[in-house]
Amino acid sequence: MSTQPAQQGPLATELHDMKAIEGFESLPLAERYPWTNTYDLIINACQKWGEDTALEFLPTAEKDEASLPISYLQLAGRMNQTANLLHGLGVRAKDAVSIMLPTLPQTFYCIWGAQAAGVTSPLNPLLEAHHLAEIIGVTGSKVLITMAPAHGNRELWDKAVAVAQQANDLTHMVVITVPGLTEELPEAPRDGITMVDFTALIDQQNAAELDSKRVFHADDPAAYMHTGGTTGRPKVAQLNHGHFAFIAQLTDDMTKNRPRTPTPCALPMFHIFGLVATGIAAFVSGRNVVIMSPTGFRNPNVVQNFWAHVDRFKFQGIAAVPTILSVLYEVPIGDNDISSLDEIVSGAAPLPDHLKINFEKRFDCWVRNGYGMTESSCVLSHSQRDTAVPMGSCGLRVPYAERIVAHVDGNRLVKICEANEAGVVLSRGPNIFAGYLEQEDNDKAWVDGWFNTGDMGYEDENGFLFLTGRAKDLIIRGGHNIDPVLIEEPLLAHPDVSAAVAVGQPDPHAGELPMAFVVATPSRDIDVDALLAYAAENISERAAIPKRIHVIEEIPLTAVAKIFKPKLREMATEHALSALLTEADIEAEVSASTDQLKGLQAQVVLAKKDQQADTEALLQSFPVHIDFS
Repeated sequence: MSTQPAQQGPLATELHDMKAIEGFESLPLAERYPWTNTYDLIINACQKWGEDTALEFLPTAEKDEASLPISYLQLAGRMNQTANLLHGLGVRAKDAVSIMLPTLPQTFYCIWGAQAAGVTSPLNPLLEAHHLAEIIGVTGSKVLITMAPAHGNRELWDKAVAVAQQANDLTHMVVITVPGLTEELPEAPRDGITMVDFTALIDQQNAAELDSKRVFHADDPAAYMHTGGTTGRPKVAQLNHGHFAFIAQLTDDMTKNRPRTPTPCALPMFHIFGLVATGIAAFVSGRNVVIMSPTGFRNPNVVQNFWAHVDRFKFQGIAAVPTILSVLYEVPIGDNDISSLDEIVSGAAPLPDHLKINFEKRFDCWVRNGYGMTESSCVLSHSQRDTAVPMGSCGLRVPYAERIVAHVDGNRLVKICEANEAGVVLSRGPNIFAGYLEQEDNDKAWVDGWFNTGDMGYEDENGFLFLTGRAKDLIIRGGHNIDPVLIEEPLLAHPDVSAAVAVGQPDPHAGELPMAFVVATPSRDIDVDALLAYAAENISERAAIPKRIHVIEEIPLTAVAKIFKPKLREMATEHALSALLTEADIEAEVSASTDQLKGLQAQVVLAKKDQQADTEALLQSFPVHIDFS
C-alpha cells in the first residue's frame, strides 16, 4: 500500500476557496487516502518515525521538570501488548473496552490498543457514576480500564468502584498501578469481577504483532464516544476505523508544509477534539505529543507555566477551546521566548471575535476557528493558515464531506437555503459517524440521509460557514452538553413552581452556565435561595445545577403557544453583561436581541465613552456579538 497521498489538483495546503476544494475532490477519496484503519496507520507511522519521540510525559507540568520520553517504536510495542492483553481477556473485534483514566502514556496505549483488540470507549471521569454505568450498559462493555488509588487522592478509584457496582455486566477491571504514585492492585469492588494488574502483565505480552491476526476494515467500529457529557441520558456515537483514518490522513496532508514540532496535549482524551488533534492526527504526522500532566488544562501548573513550556518545547501550534484561550490571555509571558508559537486551533465552542483579535495581537500568532463534533469525527468546517476567513466564520467545509444549510420539518428536507439565508446545518461524508447505538437517538438525527447537526447557521456566497445558534435546546458548559430537561423536571416537581424553563446564560469562562426562569404557583411565593438549594439536592448532575434562578410572571410564548427560548436567552444575556459591568463600576445600558444571521447579539451603550477600551477588554470572552454605541 502506498503511504503517500496521490496528487491531483491543488495541494491540501492550498484549499483556500471552494474552487480549490472541488478541484481537490476530482481525485477519488480512496486513491488520495488509501489507509482505512487506525491500527495500520499508527503502526506505519511508528515504523516511519522509529526512535523519534512519540510521547513525552510531564508528571506535574512544573517548569523544567524531567520528562519521560517514549519513542514511536516503543509506542507500537505497547499498543500491541495492550491489544494482546485485552485479547487474552476475551475482547474481540466488536467488543467495547471502557477506559476511565487521566492522561498518562498508558492512556494512549489503552485507547489505541483497545481499538486494535476491539472497540475503544473513553469515559469522562467527571460524570456521575450512574451515567458512566449507563454508558457501559449501552456499549455492552465487559472490561473497564482505570487507575489504582493514588496516594492522597482516591477520587478516581472511588468513582470506578461506584461504576463497577452499578454496571452489572462488567467482568474485568484492568488497573494501572504506578510505583510511588498509586497503591498496589486493590480488591475487586464486587463479586464477579476479575482484577487485572496492567503494569505487572504488560511486559509479558507480545510486542511485535497482534496475536489475533485481525484484519481491519473501514466500516469496523473503532470507538464508542458518549456525546459531550451532562445529558439526561447518554447518547453513544459509533465512529468507524474509516472515519478516524480519513481525518488523520487529511490533517496530515493539510500540514505537510509545517515542521514536525512538538504538540502539547492538555485536552482530555475522552473528548473527540483531544483524541484526534493530540492523538492519531499527531502520530501520523510524526509529532512529539507532550502530555501536560494527567489533568491537562485543569492543572494550575499547566496554565501558569504555559509560556515557559512553549519556550522549552518550541510549540508552534496549539489545540485549545475558547475558555482556555481566555484564561491563557491573562497569563503574563514574562521573559519566555514564545516566538515559535504561530497558530492556535480553536474548537468545541464558538470563538468570540474580540478574543480572537486580542489574542492574535498580544501573542503575535494566528487563531483559526474550526467547527465539529463527535458525530463528525472532530471536524466539519476548518480554515487553513493562509485562508482569508471572514470574521466570525468557522471556515470552509472539509474536502469530500458535503454540507448544506436547509429548512427542515422533522426528518424531511424542505428547502436548501440560498447564500446568506439561515437554516439548519446538515452534512454527509466520510467523516460522519455510523449513528448512535440506540435507535431512538437516531430517529431525529437524520434528514433524508443527511446528518442533522442541530446547529443553525448560514453560508456566504463563498462557502464560508457562520453559526448563529442552536436548533436543539442544549446548554453547552465548557464543551459539555446539558439537557435542559434535567433541570426543568426537578424544578417543576417543587410545589411553589408552576413553570420552569432552563437556558444557557453566556459566561466568559464556561461559554454558558445553566440558569432557569420560573413562574410561581398561584397564591405561592418563591424563595429563590431555597429553590437553588432544592435544585442542588434534586438535580442529578452537579454541572447541571443552575447558577441562577429568576422568577418571572409568565413564560414568553410564540403565536402557536410554544415556549420562545430566544427571548429568555436575551434576558439571560442582558443580566450577565449588566452584572459584570456593574461589578467593574462601568455604567451602561445593555439590550440583547436575536438576529437571523448574527445570532444572539448585545448592544452596550456606555455612559462614559472613554471607558469603551476597558469595556471591550472586560467582555472580550463573552460568546456573544457585542455592538458598542
